[in-house]
Amino acid sequence: MPWIVLVVAGLFEVVWASLLEETRGFTRLVPTVGFVLSLAVSMYLLSVATRTIPVGTGYAVWVGIGAVGAFVVSVAVKGEATNGPQITAILALVASIIAVKLTSAS
Repeated sequence: MPWIVLVVAGLFEVVWASLLEETRGFTRLVPTVGFVLSLAVSMYLLSVATRTIPVGTGYAVWVGIGAVGAFVVSVAVKGEATNGPQITAILALVASIIAVKLTSAS
């Protein structure tokens, strides 16, 4: 169960990271509220998950989910250009996240 909570926390990180640009420096109310709420939920769920999962492991997985998710949203939704080396790096990050999970004691 803590791993599911951690994944959901990572997905909320993707939401707040994706909304950050839309806030335009926190000058737009709706995206700013969405950013703050999704950030709060993400942090809360991360704290819940790390009651059981070691903090270093949980944080590494959370950051990885957020980084990969933000990259995917930027490319797929916002049309950001990408290239082979970037995709290779993201795939290496995904492999690293999986390795951290598989080698975790919890």
